[in-house]
Amino acid sequence: MKTQLAALAQNGELRAAINTGNRALVQQQSDGTLTGVSPALARRLASEIGAELETVVYAGAGKVFADAGQGRWDVGFLAIDPMRAQKVAFTDPYIVIEATFAVRADAEYLRDVGDIDATGVSVLTATGSAYDMHLTKTLKHATLERSGTPPDSFAAFAAGQCDAVAGVRASLEGYFADDPSVRILSGVLTEVRQAMVLPHHDAVAIAALNEFVARAVSDGFVAAHSAAQE
Repeated sequence: MKTQLAALAQNGELRAAINTGNRALVQQQSDGTLTGVSPALARRLASEIGAELETVVYAGAGKVFADAGQGRWDVGFLAIDPMRAQKVAFTDPYIVIEATFAVRADAEYLRDVGDIDATGVSVLTATGSAYDMHLTKTLKHATLERSGTPPDSFAAFAAGQCDAVAGVRASLEGYFADDPSVRILSGVLTEVRQAMVLPHHDAVAIAALNEFVARAVSDGFVAAHSAAQE
């Protein structure tokens, strides 16, 4: 399997697409250092195959996916989605995270996730995110609007756009922690299955990468680096 994984690197360099818009998986420190489970997995993979790691940083999952097949990254981290799977190859998930909504603190009519899909309610989401795709398929009554990356959508919501904004719970909590005008719902919009991903279909390479992910889960590596950011 190591030979197949080593083939992912180009000229001894492994380019890993890292989405900083998901705080449950990635945290960017003030000096630019990336911490969290996704960067840790990228470092472990590069170390195992003897490659230098180059992180290709993106502000949102939609941008990572848009660059798949453009020769800009060799391995990435995305939420599993059937439509994305037509273009890219996923491993089994290494972690499952929650997405939910933030609403105005004084919006008493929005107390639960089930209250969101109602006539007259407007919902904001990050373009191309896993929860964007989920809401596109499931919303029946509320109006859905999109705004760039997760931080873009959070900023637009804070500035007054829409009645609710969707996001990964950890990202919403991090962004709105000091904003008393915003309330984060306790319910779950959807569970997002996060996986490692190749920018194209390659049965041999994705099998090897899936074995790498399985080892990282079974030996406690994923759990240790997920707990480190809580």
